[in-house]
Formats: sequence, C-alpha cells, structure tokens
Amino acid sequence: MGAVALPKAARPLNNDVLLIAAPAVIPRDEKWMAKLESLHPGLKVRWVGQSGGYPPEPLPEELSKEVTLLCPLWDYPAEQLPNVRFVQLLSAGANLWVKNDLYKNRDIIFCTTNGAHAPQIAEWVIGTWLMHSHHFLDYAAQQKKAQIARLNNLGVYDSPGLRMGVLGYGAIGRHCAKLGQALGMEVYAYTRSEKPTPESRKDDSYCVPGTGDPDGIIPTKWFHGSSREAVNNFLAQDLDFLVLSLPLTEATKHILSREQFDILSKKKTFVSNIARGEHIDTGALLEALQQGKIRGAALDVTDPEPLPDGHPLFTMPNVFITPHVSWETPYLLPRLQEIVERNLHSLSKGEPLINVMNREYHY
Repeated sequence: MGAVALPKAARPLNNDVLLIAAPAVIPRDEKWMAKLESLHPGLKVRWVGQSGGYPPEPLPEELSKEVTLLCPLWDYPAEQLPNVRFVQLLSAGANLWVKNDLYKNRDIIFCTTNGAHAPQIAEWVIGTWLMHSHHFLDYAAQQKKAQIARLNNLGVYDSPGLRMGVLGYGAIGRHCAKLGQALGMEVYAYTRSEKPTPESRKDDSYCVPGTGDPDGIIPTKWFHGSSREAVNNFLAQDLDFLVLSLPLTEATKHILSREQFDILSKKKTFVSNIARGEHIDTGALLEALQQGKIRGAALDVTDPEPLPDGHPLFTMPNVFITPHVSWETPYLLPRLQEIVERNLHSLSKGEPLINVMNREYHY
C-alpha cells in the first residue's frame, strides 16, 4: 500500500525513543542518528546490531521498555516492547510479524520498506535469466579448465517476443517488468485485487527514481484473484518466464505445486523466485526439474532456508541458487533511511505515511 491516513497513534515525536534493530550487515550510522535527533527535538535514537540469525537476540530490557518507535528486520515478542506505537520494518515483507501481538494491535502503525529493494533484486532476476538463456555458467566452467569450445548443443535463445509473467505486481515485480520490457518481452501482471482502471494500476508506494512501473502501463494484460483457479488461469497464459514477487501469506504458501508445474510444462517455463521459499513446494519443484516440465529455475530463496548441504536441488541441471542475497547493494541503506525519514516527518505532522501495511492481506 502507499500513503494512507494515520490512526490515533499519530502525534509529534516529543519524548519518543526510536530503536533501530538492524542486522550486523547494516553498519551503525551515528551521523544519521544525530540527524534524526536534530530534525525531531526530543527524539532519542538508539541502535542495536543483531549479529545472530533468527530468532533475534532479546533486546536489552531497560531499553525495550522505553521504545515507542521501532525499525526492525525481525519480529520481537510484544511483551518486550510494551510502549511501541509505530513500527517501520526494514524489510519489504512482513510474514514474520503476522502472528505477533504488536501486529494484531491496530492502534500500532506498521509500514514496510517496499521499493527500497526493487532495483537490485530485479537485476538479480534478469541477470540469472540471461545467464541461463545464454549458458554463461557452461562457458565459465570451460574457462576454469583453461579450455574453449563452441557448445552447440545448449540451445541459446534471446528475449524479444517472449512472455514474462509477474506473479505479484508490487515494487519488485514492476521493476522486473521494466527490465523485461527493455529486453523485448511482453509482460503479463497478476495481482490479488482487480486493477480495472488506469488509476487503480498506479503504485503510490516508495519508488527509486527512474525504476519500476509506477503508473502501471507496462503489462499487456492484467490478471487477478485470490483463488488457485485464478492463479492457474494466469499460469496457463503461455509464459516463457515466470517471476514470483508476491508476499508470503497462508493464501500464497505453495502457490506453485504439482498442479501448477503441470500447467507450466506446456511452455517449459523458466521460474524465478525472489520472494519467499515457501511459495514453492520443493518436492514438486524437484519432480518438475527431473521430468523436464520446466526449463530451469533461479532461486534466491528456498524451503527449507538455508538449504541443507547435500540437498538434491543443488545437483539439479539448469538450477541456480543463492542464499537470499539478491537484496544486497551498497545503496540499500540510503534508501531505507529515506523511507524512515519520510515516515518520521509525516508521523510528527499527522500526515499520511508511505508504505502503510494492509493488515487484512498482510502486505
């Protein structure tokens, strides 16, 4: 969602404590913390680096009781944060928070950093697509052996005239569409809710300038629905390339399973998943690859995650796997900071925020 009117939690940031609970890969930024405090007199900014994995380390007790504004990546027990009124997630998705009591409290505002991750993730999607379609890894393997030969049996193909399907047309999906269109692909978009008018197809969430499809003008066709029948109809549209870029909810878990891979087998669709591993039934994916139902897959997320050593997915032909790193870029932190600054300003003024979550659909 984009800019939305505020609930009753809105008020100036007098005597508020903002806690940035960031993973260790995001460096502590003292200069930015001082900037926030200067912009909002009376605001105290604290930073806790989380060096471990999930679940996160408990917050310091004395600090957690003071916190009223929270910028986390992971979910924290509600009892640790009794005074929080605003949560600005550092992630584009919120699946970890859905069962959290803080999230269930509608008086607490939740926003995402949707849009901050779109450029780098879309480049990962298109980069792995080109790597697959032009067999870069096969030639790289030759080079490592100090050999060179034309691999005529691989079947190189280019993109103009092919059809990209984007399952989940949010910020990431929109930039995938922009890059796919630049390669000459036709784009079909799928959203949960119907987008029947030009106005409804616009996206008012955060967008890095020059990226994405904020006006929703790229797709040739739009599809929608929350049922598996609606999803199956979309998948049956002769897609050469399918990008999964939708939030993980109970409704979207295993949105690709055996039935869906059977549908995709008609065109032997290439599948790219940069959303969440649980969107794909791993057993069904293995079968589809073994039986040649799809031409290949690029996976930045898996189920389970991380993928255990020796897992059969590692040895499947035409599969490229990375350990949930498509979001990485040195430009991520400035984008996250921009969203936080915009929302803190709006919160202090009682103005509409950006990237406010829809608590019914959880995105």
